[in-house]
Amino acid sequence: MGKAKVAITLDENIVRHLDYLVGQRAFKNRSQVIQEAVAEKLERLSRGRLARECAHLDPVAEQELAEEGLAEDVKTWPEY
Repeated sequence: MGKAKVAITLDENIVRHLDYLVGQRAFKNRSQVIQEAVAEKLERLSRGRLARECAHLDPVAEQELAEEGLAEDVKTWPEY
């Protein structure tokens, strides 16, 4: 996937911390630090959204859906 150049403004303390991490060779450059941090944050937000959506589900209704037809299916399962 291609990359796009984006200009951002950061607090000086954050920039110092980024530079420290680059100096410690934890990352190649500031861009890599920021890219990984943004990607991680977006992933966390995505997982949080899934949790919020799941909270709207009705556990009883979901259990009923999961078990629907299970009694019939069990008869066709092979013996172990």
